[in-house]
Amino acid sequence: MSEDLTSLTVERVESYLDITRRARAKATPLVETPSEEGAHLAVMLRMADDYASDAQHFLKTGDLVRAFGAINYAHAWIDAGVKIGWLDGHGDDVLFTLP
Repeated sequence: MSEDLTSLTVERVESYLDITRRARAKATPLVETPSEEGAHLAVMLRMADDYASDAQHFLKTGDLVRAFGAINYAHAWIDAGVKIGWLDGHGDDVLFTLP
């Protein structure tokens, strides 16, 4: 039985939430906190955390479309940090788009 890739389900959103949780836990800062880059990275990670929180809220209210959109935004903020070299993705090309 093949998976239906055209339907948005609770399970699909939960899977993306898990992927983003793993990415957030794995990515480690490569820039110093008191630097300008560190300040920008803190903003990026706050955005990721806020979007992930929004995704959880939307999932709980049954709004799968907004939950899916929010968790993808969250992951994009983390992935961008890896791509520009402010976060270390530890060579994981499944969770991140590596430089």
